[in-house]
Amino acid sequence: MTQEHLFGMTLDRLRETASELGMPRFAAGQIASWLYRKGATEIGQMTDLSLRNRTLLEERYQIGLTPPSAVSVSQDGTKKYLFPTGGGHSVESAYIPDRDRATLCVSSQAGCKMGCAFCATGRQGFQQHLPAGEILNQIASLPERDSLTNVVYMGMGEPLDNLGNVLDSLEILTAPWGYGWSPTRITLSTVGVTPALKTFLDRTKVHLAVSLHNPFPDQRAAIMPLQRVYPVAETIALLKRYDWSGQRRVSFEYIVLRGINDTPAHIRELCRLLDGLRCRINLIRFHAIPGSPFVSPGPEEMIRFRDELTRRGITTTIRASRGEDIQAACGLLSTRSRQTAARRGAPGLGTTVAEHDTENHKNERV
Repeated sequence: MTQEHLFGMTLDRLRETASELGMPRFAAGQIASWLYRKGATEIGQMTDLSLRNRTLLEERYQIGLTPPSAVSVSQDGTKKYLFPTGGGHSVESAYIPDRDRATLCVSSQAGCKMGCAFCATGRQGFQQHLPAGEILNQIASLPERDSLTNVVYMGMGEPLDNLGNVLDSLEILTAPWGYGWSPTRITLSTVGVTPALKTFLDRTKVHLAVSLHNPFPDQRAAIMPLQRVYPVAETIALLKRYDWSGQRRVSFEYIVLRGINDTPAHIRELCRLLDGLRCRINLIRFHAIPGSPFVSPGPEEMIRFRDELTRRGITTTIRASRGEDIQAACGLLSTRSRQTAARRGAPGLGTTVAEHDTENHKNERV
């Protein structure tokens, strides 16, 4: 019989598990402490549980942690990890050290159904939702986990398309019985799945980043098909109903594409669309993915775009490029792994434990 995973269970789910096994209710808190505070890798390590209860757990469950199967290392210290999933696919996490900060970009799905034209993950199509445990495994099984200061849900997949599992993972990250992180250390990025966004805003206090990329509806729909289902104007109207004057922040991600979304008209429309909303715009250089027709403007054009938005009253930054000497754009490492497996006639991941890439790519969403 396949054993279920304890890692990724919320306290309520652990209480249900304890009840099903005839264990006392307080055992759930003990298990949670071992999973998320003490870092147990085996049920046998949970020594404050009775031998009987450990045996009951071992008959049906395992911890469920999985180490990365591959890593690409950049000269600037950025690392791109590949993790296998229980569904036979692979997902990516990007570790980004920066002076006194260390950020991990985690995935919430294998593949993605949003189909954004500039995204390598979208080209894979949708493969599977990650359960909460496989989202958090990217943190718990990270070799640098003890140095992390921030986590961003900006990797493969659309987090709000996997709302239940993402909310469970956020609960575990921030709850006092879990990792106990402050919500201000976490950011979630979305293309704007509006109904799920409202639930997310009401149930969490973590920061929000919205992938905008074009303020004109028709033009945005041409590169982001979800615009036809959930127009960004409706998303922004929802955001304007919330208070952003405290610690929680909302920002807008904007990959700048030469001749596509970088004109004075785009600046004017961005200012009109975001008028009255306390926010920031993060401008991102586009780094080519295979077969993509898009090109990034040069540094001077990026600076002019930033300065004009700032002059008009919107705080705007240009995101620094990291990991440009490795395949760090979302989806590229896992895409290559799938292609390698297909050439070998084998499913799943490649077998390389540590691979060093020299192709000029970057994680666009970190």
